[in-house]
Amino acid sequence: MRCKICGITSYADAMAAIEAGADALGFVFYEKSPRYILPSDARDIIKRLPPFVEKVALFVNSDAQIINSYCQEAGATLAQIHFEAPDELYAQLFVPYIKVIRAKKAEDVLKFSEEYRLVDAYSDTYGGSGKKLNLDWFENIDCSKIILAGGLDANSVSSLKKYGFYGVDVSSAVEHSYGKKDASKVNEFIKNAKK
Repeated sequence: MRCKICGITSYADAMAAIEAGADALGFVFYEKSPRYILPSDARDIIKRLPPFVEKVALFVNSDAQIINSYCQEAGATLAQIHFEAPDELYAQLFVPYIKVIRAKKAEDVLKFSEEYRLVDAYSDTYGGSGKKLNLDWFENIDCSKIILAGGLDANSVSSLKKYGFYGVDVSSAVEHSYGKKDASKVNEFIKNAKK
């Protein structure tokens, strides 16, 4: 499974995640998040990173102009859209994007089933809450285009192989405080996800 480490706020944390095998890093451009980072600070990290790592910019309740502008300024390669955006917004984006489903019930995980999408546990705080999803919702469905988020940790990620998820996304379970990653937890999470 591919691994995204979200809520990166420092170059040291970014490199520790990459060296542990992360496929993608997440930068939170949502001002109410304790993991919020300015696009200029994200740029200072991103411009020093090695190639072939996806740089994901996370947005909540933003318009297309802000999404395009922040991604360009930061050097992000993918926008992660955490809100119910109208089709017109997606049509105006200049950057590749991924939709996030904040699942409240089993049927929610089937939304946008033709697209790669991130499925997270519903939370008023838009991600990084540590809330778990009900894994029964993923029984007997095609999970090959789903990136699973929500309450994952190094122990639980080991049990996900049978579902065939495209990837996993983690933030709070690999931190020692908001926005500050614990390199040993990151390493253990990625090792268990990929073994």
